[in-house]
Amino acid sequence: MRPLNAALAAATLSAAVLAVGPAWATEPHAHDHAMKRATRSTVDATLPTVELVRDDGETVSLPAELDDGRPVVLNFVFTSCASICPAMTHIFAQLQDRLGSARDRVHMVSISIDPEQDTPERLAAYARRYHAGPQWHFYTGTTEASVAVQRALGTFRGDKMDHTAVTFLRASPGARWVRIDGFASADELAHAFQELVASR
Repeated sequence: MRPLNAALAAATLSAAVLAVGPAWATEPHAHDHAMKRATRSTVDATLPTVELVRDDGETVSLPAELDDGRPVVLNFVFTSCASICPAMTHIFAQLQDRLGSARDRVHMVSISIDPEQDTPERLAAYARRYHAGPQWHFYTGTTEASVAVQRALGTFRGDKMDHTAVTFLRASPGARWVRIDGFASADELAHAFQELVASR
């Protein structure tokens, strides 16, 4: 996909999520009481020059893959996770629905923190389970590559069973990342994304 004009991207995404609900809030919904309260911060992070393997089997350079001009929303999951990953992935699935036709102008990224088990085929099956659209890809690779990305974004905890719910949003290549720790609803993510893209 060719890079977008920033003004056009902002206008399109803003229109798509204009009616998603209230402004960003850190208070969880009633059904999320058992989940970690979401907090938002802004971080500087440079992605490492590593190769990852996409769920369609193609090997890509991560910086080049994410620097195509589209805004990025990114998380870390693994397919055998039975705790937070299904909830995080379900929220991403809802987010792509909230974005509607504008979702094709967003790059949704889920990187495996269990690359030894998560083959491209396994990730592709996982993507189908959550009805991932063409704008949403899952990535694997070597353990070293996965750890390098986690370290760059400040999420590496040494053990996949000790990982936490974190979502990253970036408006454009070279921009700072918005980091959301904990569980935010799809509506809240869409609204946060609207604010981010509109401000660039």
